[in-house]
Amino acid sequence: MFNLFVAGLELCKDSKVFNQRLKNTVAKLEARQQKYEINSPPYVALSQQIDNTKNRFDKYGKANLLCGADGLPHLITDGRLSHAKEFIIPGVLFLYITGWIGWVGRGYLQAVSTSSKPAENEIIIDVPLALKFVASGFLWPIEALQQLNNKTLLAPDNEVTVSPR
Repeated sequence: MFNLFVAGLELCKDSKVFNQRLKNTVAKLEARQQKYEINSPPYVALSQQIDNTKNRFDKYGKANLLCGADGLPHLITDGRLSHAKEFIIPGVLFLYITGWIGWVGRGYLQAVSTSSKPAENEIIIDVPLALKFVASGFLWPIEALQQLNNKTLLAPDNEVTVSPR
């Protein structure tokens, strides 16, 4: 692979510390599980947690994630597309979702600012109006570019207050 040993990383599936971490985690859960009667709700819940833990570690191993000396998966953020699933895709998705939330909130605040009680509508949310903005918010990047081109995205300079210093 690509200079993994320089960074002190190795594939999680090959890491002794990673596999020991799995064994320790499962052993702790099994020790807790033995305190309960078989088929009791806590016993079943711990069984599910053990299965989920094993599945999670198995997925980390199959995903070719890289583990450090601590046995934990490390994200590689060096720009290589082979690591896109670890950082780039979740990062872009995060930016899209936060943009959606901001765009919907901006639209809602602009809409209620023209109502008869704008301050009250900021505190007590008009749910039908808010849902209308949420439903249309997924197109926020396109709408933002359109408003930027139409010069309606940003407030005019004469509407922006500047505090004296």
